[in-house]
Amino acid sequence: MMHEIENEILLNSDMIESYLSPYACRSNQAYRFKRESRKKEFNIRSEFSRDADRILHSTAYTRYMDKTQVFSLFNNDLITHRGLHVQFVSKIARTIGRALKLNEDLIEAIALGHDLGHVPFGHTGERYLSNICENKGIGYFHHNVQSVRVLSELEKHGKGLNITVQVLDGILCHNGEILSRRYVPNFEKTPEDFLAEYECSSRDKDFDKTIRPMTLEGCVVRISDIIAYIGRDIEDAIKVKLMERKELPTGVTSVLGDNNSTIIDILVEDLIIHSYDKSYLEFSSEKYVALKKLLEFNYKHIYSNPKKEDREEKYRGLFVNLYESLKNDLENKRGRIYNYYLEMNKNYTKSNSFDKIIVDFVAGMTDKYFINQYKEAFLPKMFNLTVDE
Repeated sequence: MMHEIENEILLNSDMIESYLSPYACRSNQAYRFKRESRKKEFNIRSEFSRDADRILHSTAYTRYMDKTQVFSLFNNDLITHRGLHVQFVSKIARTIGRALKLNEDLIEAIALGHDLGHVPFGHTGERYLSNICENKGIGYFHHNVQSVRVLSELEKHGKGLNITVQVLDGILCHNGEILSRRYVPNFEKTPEDFLAEYECSSRDKDFDKTIRPMTLEGCVVRISDIIAYIGRDIEDAIKVKLMERKELPTGVTSVLGDNNSTIIDILVEDLIIHSYDKSYLEFSSEKYVALKKLLEFNYKHIYSNPKKEDREEKYRGLFVNLYESLKNDLENKRGRIYNYYLEMNKNYTKSNSFDKIIVDFVAGMTDKYFINQYKEAFLPKMFNLTVDE
């Protein structure tokens, strides 16, 4: 009875995929670097659906809940955090994917995992951690590269989750800071090409800005990242009184609207209309120009706003000091990084330098954990009633 139900479900899934676009990535194209044997008898999930579940239940995904999206250290529960942003990206991307007849399981997995490598305090923290990497001679830090590293080399105590190359590639290529009018996948990319791009992205500063996803689904997540944050960041900036809605350029609001909901609706609709039955994604010229201007506005008035930058400059010292403290702990075989984090498998500890291990440890921290580690390293603890206590 179980096998009959399983076969019927799998047959139905195959029939659903037969209606997908000729440019969609099918589940039978899924490729893992390590072969797996299925132990469970009842196997009804596609390979990409398995990836989404593995990511959802990973340690790194749990840490999304206390990682900065744009605004750090605000006493405001309504400010977007990293976990909420990831959900927005997933929903927007799946909506686009469904309309374009693409593989929603693949889209969901890429979207859920695309920001796993983000460090505490968002892009500000990433910038300072990358400066440390550069100074230590271990390359550059990019959160998209670290996201792949988390899934491939860090989860499960250094064993990794054996995620499919299509998902890892979409995550590596998701760079949401780069806007284009047209997104064309590299359908000819092989798993070996992906590994080469992964290696170069850590070693070369701007290499990750030049790579393209191997699937159209990866392209969908890449543009959905921008659609998800550009209007939401404006709403958050207004909440914290960094700007007012009336400051938005009228040349943009007349095309895209002046609130997050309208911006998302207009951009998603425009992208679907101009990408339907095509092997690439494309905006209309009007919407692309407006979106580009809005992104430039956000960088000037939100991301690089002096009021925000002045506070965040203080993070530089926190990262440098905590890094040196952790390095000292490792060298002297003490502290949390030595006693707990190095429970990784032996291959991880043998193949990575102290510098790389510390970067992995810091990058995986939530905002709160980072602050607590800093306090533990540099602030004296209060005694209770007696010295012994």
